[in-house]
Amino acid sequence: MNLTVRRANYDDKKYADIICKQIEYSAKVRGTGISRRDPEYIKKKMVDGFSVIAFFNGNLAGFSYFEVFEKKKFLSNSGLIVFPKYRFHGLAKMMKLKIFKLSKKKFPNSKIFSITTSPAVIKINTDLGFKPVLFSELTKSETFWKGCKSCTNYEILLRKKKKMCFCTGLLYDPKYKKKDLYLDKGEKILLAYSGGLDTSYCLKYLTNKGYKVITIIINTGGFKNKELELIEKRALKIGAIYHYSINAKEYYYYKCIKYLIYGNILKNNTYPLSVSSERFFQAILIAEFSKKLNVKAISHGSTGAGNDQVRFDLAFKILCPETVIITPIREKKLSRKEEVDFLERKGLTISWKKAKYSINKGIWGTSIGGEETLNSSTSLPEEAYPSKLSEKKKKFLELEFKKGELISINKIKDLKLNNILKIEKISSKFAIGRDCHVGDTILGIKGRVGFEASAALLIIKAHQLLEKHILTKWQIYWKDQLSNWYGNLLHEAQYLDPIMRDIECFFKNSQKRVSGKVKILLNPYRLELIGIESEFDMMKSKIAKYGEMNNDWTSDEVKGFIKIFGNQMKIYHNIKKEYYD
Repeated sequence: MNLTVRRANYDDKKYADIICKQIEYSAKVRGTGISRRDPEYIKKKMVDGFSVIAFFNGNLAGFSYFEVFEKKKFLSNSGLIVFPKYRFHGLAKMMKLKIFKLSKKKFPNSKIFSITTSPAVIKINTDLGFKPVLFSELTKSETFWKGCKSCTNYEILLRKKKKMCFCTGLLYDPKYKKKDLYLDKGEKILLAYSGGLDTSYCLKYLTNKGYKVITIIINTGGFKNKELELIEKRALKIGAIYHYSINAKEYYYYKCIKYLIYGNILKNNTYPLSVSSERFFQAILIAEFSKKLNVKAISHGSTGAGNDQVRFDLAFKILCPETVIITPIREKKLSRKEEVDFLERKGLTISWKKAKYSINKGIWGTSIGGEETLNSSTSLPEEAYPSKLSEKKKKFLELEFKKGELISINKIKDLKLNNILKIEKISSKFAIGRDCHVGDTILGIKGRVGFEASAALLIIKAHQLLEKHILTKWQIYWKDQLSNWYGNLLHEAQYLDPIMRDIECFFKNSQKRVSGKVKILLNPYRLELIGIESEFDMMKSKIAKYGEMNNDWTSDEVKGFIKIFGNQMKIYHNIKKEYYD
């Protein structure tokens, strides 16, 4: 079965008579609708590029066109016809989508309308964003309404003074999505909610607009139970009709964190992708949840200048493409101070001192943004960091890994997630893992963000040291190359690209021997890697020890190796010498 739908052209004029007869025949069978069209009229639509034509295995199977009214203010999608023998194969939907896209491309600012009695066509139109409207909202052009004269119901239309008929009027206004008018008041919206300033603003703004807002928080490890309870109370107090809290810590670990450890991933050799790695997984789960709730719109609190907007929007467009995305802060270009002022006007008191810094906490670290990170010359003050230096005595830690995953701390085994939380609790007291990351955003601008990620830094450094003793130099070399790509792709919202699964397979395979213990010394603001113990430690080899006598080759064999090893450089420099002489 070969279905083809394309824009009609000059060469298709030969089909005009057949199409007109089919339009008339179908109208008689239905007992309603526009029954006649002149072949010359249809030919002109084809020549002007204002129509689409469909073929089934090379045979003419359908047709549709559009017309422009009131100096391009309105545009009608009309004359949709599928020949009876080719129906029930999805051709109508294919043609409707094609003529809709063609209409928008040629006249992007025109309102597109249609009138029909067909339930199937109404469904197709509403899926594309058309809204049922009164005829009074459609074109006033007499030319259009004269076209209804050939319909058997034309007398009814006149008696109703063109306000209504058996047809349903459907209208697509390009301003709908631009102004969120696509959604009716009372429509349900799912809001990604953290309880912070940005999402609190979004919640109040949307409820003020008359929408029913459902809030959802995806806990990837940054919130304790008490904090989650306070967030729910805050959401309901501001105006959410319902609040969901999803525990996604295990999901995030197995989908992401373990591969960040396998890859020793530090973006720009600095940032362990603390919160940025969480966002896409939060977006995935929100998208899936939105389908269960059957909401028409999702909202999030991202600005128009950062990376998170790309991560959220991209996940939503791939996993729930029919959902409208609403981003009040991005659309209104608001500053944090403007958000605070708005909430205060609505009776919600926000401490500007607390709102001064944007703090996003996760199991893999905490990101911190403030006025200091908006320029290149200032650092975050001590007060900006959630964790404070409280431990000044040195402390030893022993971390045990099995096939690349952390299984115990100081000989006490626990779940992988619990081990990360334990290390964070211990190492954060030393104020370890603080830094300011400078990098390229997805949008191509430079950005700075402060962070503290003591557990992430400590685990990655320990794991990396273990690998240095166990893996071959080429394993380490290629892991470094792929790790850099994996980190960049994850940062730039490319997680769903299949290349990520391919790299993960490489990472997993490389960890077969990465088992052993790593000893670490914690100091205020820094850590020291002391050494490792592993049955796979390649320094244990009896063949040779670095800097000492070997047992597997003679001095003459080494001399021969060195001579051959340097052949290419020797040849190069000899040729260079002969040339200049």
